[in-house]
Amino acid sequence: MSQRLHLVFGGELVDPSSTKFRDPSQIHMVGIFPDYDSAFAAWKSEAQRTVDSAHTRYFIAHLHRLRDEERAVSATEELGD
Repeated sequence: MSQRLHLVFGGELVDPSSTKFRDPSQIHMVGIFPDYDSAFAAWKSEAQRTVDSAHTRYFIAHLHRLRDEERAVSATEELGD
């Protein structure tokens, strides 16, 4: 069974109704978590901390979906060999 890693990150958006960051170099990387529950807790903490900033949003990325060990290697990975 593969690990189900989750990345929590966020920052200031150009517009609260979009997902485009105002300055991608200033994205806050909260951390990588071993399960959804701990990632959700971290996300919730950051979301509550920044509740007064309408342009600030935090997200949970499912890193385990980016790489599935059971699948064949993608063409991108083959370029590195």
